[in-house]
Amino acid sequence: MGTTIRDVAQAANVSIGTVSRALKNQPGLSEATRGRIVEVARALGYDCAQLRPRIRRLTFLLHRQHNNFAASPFFSHVLHGVEDACREHGIVPALLTAGPADDTAQQLRLHAPDAIAVAGFVEPEMLAALVALQRPLVLIDLWAPGLRSVNVDNAAGAALAMQHLFALGRRRIAFIGGSLAHYSIAQRALGYRRAFFEAGLLFDPSLETTIDGGLDPDTGASLAMQRLIDAARAASRPTPDALFAYNDAAALAAMRVCLANGLRVPEDVAIVGFDDIAGATHATPPLSTIAVDKEALGRRGVELLLEDAPADTELRLPVQLVARASTLGAAPANGTGAPDGRRTASTPLAATATGSCIATPQGVESARSKALAEDTLKAR
Repeated sequence: MGTTIRDVAQAANVSIGTVSRALKNQPGLSEATRGRIVEVARALGYDCAQLRPRIRRLTFLLHRQHNNFAASPFFSHVLHGVEDACREHGIVPALLTAGPADDTAQQLRLHAPDAIAVAGFVEPEMLAALVALQRPLVLIDLWAPGLRSVNVDNAAGAALAMQHLFALGRRRIAFIGGSLAHYSIAQRALGYRRAFFEAGLLFDPSLETTIDGGLDPDTGASLAMQRLIDAARAASRPTPDALFAYNDAAALAAMRVCLANGLRVPEDVAIVGFDDIAGATHATPPLSTIAVDKEALGRRGVELLLEDAPADTELRLPVQLVARASTLGAAPANGTGAPDGRRTASTPLAATATGSCIATPQGVESARSKALAEDTLKAR
């Protein structure tokens, strides 16, 4: 007869329930206790797969503020990734939206999921209630200590955006952010500020603004951009010569405000967003942005649960700069328009004869970017 869970409990001098929690990666134990029990189980040859319940039903939990997929298309793509992964592994997914006034724990008991994936922002109280359910849990586009999570590399994405703008010779770079309670937004704001320090440039706090609480990105970013323009003109200062926005919806709204105020994009103000939603490509001019594999976020979240990864596993997925006309300018008159310039955190852009951007293992920015940067340095 093989080793039983009772044998492991006796050898580790703990209860059977404690062994079960340790081998299922459930909360409620210190890492030292969990590690000791796992080592005892391995030494005795216990098959930990015996305690690993198969995931048949998964609930994808989304805060109500993210539930408007038309206004916030990001999470619809994340959900598609979750659904694709569930389909591949024979899991039945269910979508549940909830807010702070809802009894989320009771709703989840009715759903009776084997595992839970939480995407985007949730209140700390709601997250604590989810942890208390003791179901396998993964956070997507969200982070909390001691919990499995998968995020894009938000700080690296902000660095890519800022390095691109610096290389274009832009120095008065504004940032429009959202609520810093959102993990991804806070990381992007941090990357924005850190970029000035790493470039050896002074950071002007007046160029950083946050959309008003309770407003959607479109309305909030429009008002925020107008405030930046009005403040500059009232003080007889130059308006920002570039803008990095926390997402594409905010960037597109800000672009419309700039154009309405007589500012040319990108000649007067270069604009970069984040997420690479479909609307970024079709904007006039097309929006430079940080591309995110949104479906991969959802897929990897499900895979973390299936892999039974340790409870504190953190994954960060790479991002890519997509340089379009909102920073690079219009297509040349000869009609040989430059394609999207794509750059990852480890792949700089090389120059081509026409000033377009391509990804290569080495190089600097585009020829146009380099020329602009040199002109700016000469003028200083």
